[in-house]
Amino acid sequence: MQEEHQFLPDTDRLSVLTASILLAYALLPFIKIPERSLVIQALGVTFAFKANFATIISVITAGMAAAGTSWLLRDHPHLGRQSSFQHWMIPALTAWVIGVPLSSLEVGLQWWVVFALGGLLLVAVLVSEYITVDPYDTRHGPAAVGLTAVSYALFLILVITLTAAGSRLYVLLPALAGAIFLVTLRNLYLRLNGRWCFSWSAGITLCVIQIAAALHYLPVSPLRFGLLVLGLAYALPSMVGSIEEERPWRTLWIEPVIMLAVLWGMAFALRS
Repeated sequence: MQEEHQFLPDTDRLSVLTASILLAYALLPFIKIPERSLVIQALGVTFAFKANFATIISVITAGMAAAGTSWLLRDHPHLGRQSSFQHWMIPALTAWVIGVPLSSLEVGLQWWVVFALGGLLLVAVLVSEYITVDPYDTRHGPAAVGLTAVSYALFLILVITLTAAGSRLYVLLPALAGAIFLVTLRNLYLRLNGRWCFSWSAGITLCVIQIAAALHYLPVSPLRFGLLVLGLAYALPSMVGSIEEERPWRTLWIEPVIMLAVLWGMAFALRS
């Protein structure tokens, strides 16, 4: 029987990493850089990509979160020589998604509330990732469940925000595909105790973005769009996890179908 442990990250490292990311976002209201546009013409179609300071900061903070997570985990007694790559995904997604509402809100009470909640969420994600390094940590199960819940919540926020901003399809689909793939890959890894499912994750990503592309051209509100896409993005990995765990076919469909019905029911119950 393996001995159970309880380890927490070094508070100094955790504070430095969190403060660095939040400081980058705190600069958003004070630094104004003209928006830049990149126009590409291909096959008679014009693609226009816009980048501003908020976009740059979101990309930088995602990279900082990934690199910082690796640095934070280096002092874990049970990390050893194993790669910490799998622990970068959700912190990077968290740091990226925090910037989406911050860049669209006016500076005020709401902006600072989102800023503070984003910081608390980032700390919780980093601590949870540290805990999940050791499968025999007494808090491993709750930490894994928490990371799964947070990743899907972040995905929903990202989908709603991008849709509400009126993003073109060639911008929306790559962003959704990257988020779906990372969330699915990480959550299956947590559920299957360290097994990578790249093929399953790629297949699920392809299925979800095809549905998202069809919904994009329908008169669907951002919240309804987000719930419909989230339903598939949750149900399919849940089904795959049950298949990989070799659960009986008569029961493996129950959880994904129930969650899909709940999320889609909420979407269709919306008035707009």
